[in-house]
Order: sequence, then structure tokens, then C-alpha cells
Amino acid sequence: MKLPRLSAFLLLLLLLSVVASTAHDFDFFYFVQQWPGSYCDTRQSCCYPSTGKPASDFGIHGLWPNYNDGSYPSNCDPDWPYDASEMGDLMGMMQTNWPTLACPSGDGSSFWSHEWRKHGTCSESLLDQRSYFQAALGLKKQVDLLKVLQDAGIRPDGGFYSLRGIAGAIREAIGYTPGIQCNVDESGNRQLYQIYLCVDTWGKELIECPVFPRSKCSSRVEFPPF
Repeated sequence: MKLPRLSAFLLLLLLLSVVASTAHDFDFFYFVQQWPGSYCDTRQSCCYPSTGKPASDFGIHGLWPNYNDGSYPSNCDPDWPYDASEMGDLMGMMQTNWPTLACPSGDGSSFWSHEWRKHGTCSESLLDQRSYFQAALGLKKQVDLLKVLQDAGIRPDGGFYSLRGIAGAIREAIGYTPGIQCNVDESGNRQLYQIYLCVDTWGKELIECPVFPRSKCSSRVEFPPF
């Protein structure tokens, strides 16, 4: 009698292990947009996509599953690679709203493949590949960061602006506090680089951020042109 019970117990442990290894629950998304002027104005510089110079606008960096404690899952399903054939009619919007600035120049496929592999597969219990990218594009359309900042008198003119003023303008417009990341230009100035908004696990509704990303911003930051 003991041997069958033990075997059943081991089988149960095995099943639980399989479930744990394939379930990638998370608490919220970071929706991250980056300012191309700040990406390019560094010692590393940038390369424009093979499709041409992107618009002078915030571009999508990614839609990243996260946990409330600040940690995050990554590379959750190596058996589900990015498939460009699923993008179809989304490709034009991807090139406009989610451009690559990495060198060497490319059409964006490597960038999108990386984002899907590292982050998107960790949301696959709720969003397939097409739905994942559609969610990010929908959020970009929902929140026009450049317009929000320009309406508040904060423009990409190479001037320096209050970090509190930038965050306040965004919160006033969307009702939620953003996370802000800065990088450093060739002259050593801190500049507005990335803006993080928090989103529910379906990738649709903005929420208040449970935790903010680490920031290396100063009290006043440059907003460079592009």
C-alpha cells in the first residue's frame, strides 16, 4: 500500500512542477516610451531605421510584465519565437510607433523579436503575439506624451525642465503618476529618456504604479531636440 501512495505523491509533485514552470503570472505591465533625441544624444549615438528617420515623437520601447515587488519575469517561452507573418497590417504602425534606433540599421524586426522573446512571452497566458503588440500600439494611441508635455510648455528644444513639472504635467493629463528615467548626453547632462506608465495585466487600462523603476534623474533635466 505504501508504494502506490508514494508513487501518486511523486506524480503529483511532478505535475505541480510542470504547472509552475509553464505558468508565468505577473501583476502589471510597464508601458515604456523613449525619447529618440535622448537615445541618440549619447556617446554610443544611434542609427536610424532602414525605413528612414523616425518622427520627432516618443517611440515605444516595450510592454513589460512586472511583479509588485519590483522584480520581473523574462524569456518565459523559448518555444514561441517572434513570427513576422502574424503582424501583417500592423507593420506600418509598428515602424511608425515602435522604431528601432540600434546600430546597425534595421527594419525593426530584431528589436520586436527581442521584446517579444524577453517580455511578450511572459504574458502569453493572456495575450498572444499579435494581441501583445496591438495592446502596446493601443496604449501609444491612448497617451500622446509629446502633446501632453508641449501643452504644459515642456518642449524638445534643448532646454532644461523641472523633473517635478514633467511628472506633474503627465499626471494632470492622464490621472496617474509616471516613472521617469534619464540618461546622460555627450556633455554629461541628465536628459529625459524614458517614461514608464503602469497598465493592467490585459494591457488596456492605466493603473497607479505599484513600484517605480530606478531613476538617475536630477531635479532639472534636458529635453533635447530630435
